Amino acid sequence: MAKIFIDPGHGGSDPGAVGNGIQEKDITLRIATMIRDMLVSEYEDVTVRMSRTSDETVSLSERSNAANAWGADYFVSVHVNAGGGIGFESYVYTGVGAPTTTYQTAIHNRIINLSNWSDRGKKKANFHVLRETNMPAILIENGFIDNATDANKLKSASFLSTLARGHAEGIADAFNLNKKDTGGGGSGDLYKVQIGAFRNKENADSLAEQARRDGLEAAVLFRDNLYKVQIGAFANRANAEAMEDRAKDAGYATIILTES
Repeated sequence: MAKIFIDPGHGGSDPGAVGNGIQEKDITLRIATMIRDMLVSEYEDVTVRMSRTSDETVSLSERSNAANAWGADYFVSVHVNAGGGIGFESYVYTGVGAPTTTYQTAIHNRIINLSNWSDRGKKKANFHVLRETNMPAILIENGFIDNATDANKLKSASFLSTLARGHAEGIADAFNLNKKDTGGGGSGDLYKVQIGAFRNKENADSLAEQARRDGLEAAVLFRDNLYKVQIGAFANRANAEAMEDRAKDAGYATIILTES
């Protein structure tokens, strides 16, 4: 069982980098939550914990200590860059070799290939969460929040999903994770979890934003002349039901729709 610790950077009183109307702490939580959901719902023999699951303040030492106490196999710290650059880069601790660098290459390459970010390279640094964790660790800088081109991508739910997919598939590559049997019986059915449908797009956008604040990855889709708020689509109904339970626990009315 691979134990993956995902660390959404910043949070609470620490917004991280800010620019173009968005905050790093919000983007990192959305990406990290999607990575967790993809790993748990799609892959066998993997368990995930996060340093935070909401907008809360968590110190650097609390993050590394939690991963160490759990005995994580891998620490993934999700960040967004600032400083006027453009594109994507990843970091591991100075002086480390395999398997840390091997894992870095697997994740870095997957993200670049899926996202088409400008590649700023695989780097090394003396960051706390890389230095103080007992397991291999990576810190990932997903674009520049103060660059309008990168920021516009980070405002897109579909692009964030693509970024998360790159992270998840890279982790799966690194740890040789096997895909779950979807249990679809070859039917090709897709189970979509919906929490609202509106004629007014503003109402749909408002609900989607609230759901994101509650740790759910929400997207607004226009179908059948309605703006529908969806929080997941799964080949396995059990995974859809698990997502439905999460949403219900957070106070949302849900429905699972089947699409062949």
